[in-house]
Amino acid sequence: MSRSVLIVQHAWREQAVTAAADVEQSLRALGIEPVHELTPGVDPELVLVLGGDGTLLHAAELVRGRDVPLLGVNLGHVGFLAEAEPDSLGEVVQRIADRDYTVEERMTIDVEVQTPQGEVHHGWAINEATIEKVDRSGVIELALGVDGRGLSTFGCDGIVIATPTGSTAYAFSGGGPVVWPDVEALLVVPIAAHALFSRPLVAGPRSVLSVEVLERNLSGGDVWCDGRRQLPAPVGSHIDVRRGREPVRLARIEPTPFSGRLVAKFNLPVTGWRGGRKDP
Repeated sequence: MSRSVLIVQHAWREQAVTAAADVEQSLRALGIEPVHELTPGVDPELVLVLGGDGTLLHAAELVRGRDVPLLGVNLGHVGFLAEAEPDSLGEVVQRIADRDYTVEERMTIDVEVQTPQGEVHHGWAINEATIEKVDRSGVIELALGVDGRGLSTFGCDGIVIATPTGSTAYAFSGGGPVVWPDVEALLVVPIAAHALFSRPLVAGPRSVLSVEVLERNLSGGDVWCDGRRQLPAPVGSHIDVRRGREPVRLARIEPTPFSGRLVAKFNLPVTGWRGGRKDP
């Protein structure tokens, strides 16, 4: 049976274009056909992503519903979702050819926006859904609820509802906790909230998180999924966010624990760590 790998690269980064050409040549030499678009009859076994986290999010959009894993090579800045760095590209190709990798599933979230006009809009995200104000000159008045019960009401710049994967993205910059990706949870991080009770929250994976755009707003909001897909949320809208029905599958070639990734990506100081308690 013929094998194929979908290559998704950063469109304007010269390093990604050059890397893609090298990868194509290497894959063909190993009997694997590189493809750059999904057409009828094309069923890639893996998606090789050459770029940063934004490129990987784009790749996840392309293959949504296909149950195919993504393997990222970081050609961006932080590249938290990436598995490898450019200097290991040759090893990555060989590991793909040998099918020498594992696959882990990451939670997603499903988003539903019900407008007062009766419209219903659906979205999904790997990292987060953010409810943001349209009018940048003021705050947006929102009501937050969990599992059908109201929890708090406040004016704010927005609310981030994130997956554990997204805990190191927008939620992190908003003061939210870092959550290990194998923890099944949903995060709520209010952004610049004018309220006493506006701490980040961590809810269970079966909870439904709800946000209402209050009638006293002069203008409505928008819901952004991964900062890429926009859903309108006019005044009076009700937004539900729950665990996604379809996870994203990430291919892994290294057994590095998440703690190691945190240290590497954020350049955390670990001087003094001795690797465990020693007997006297």
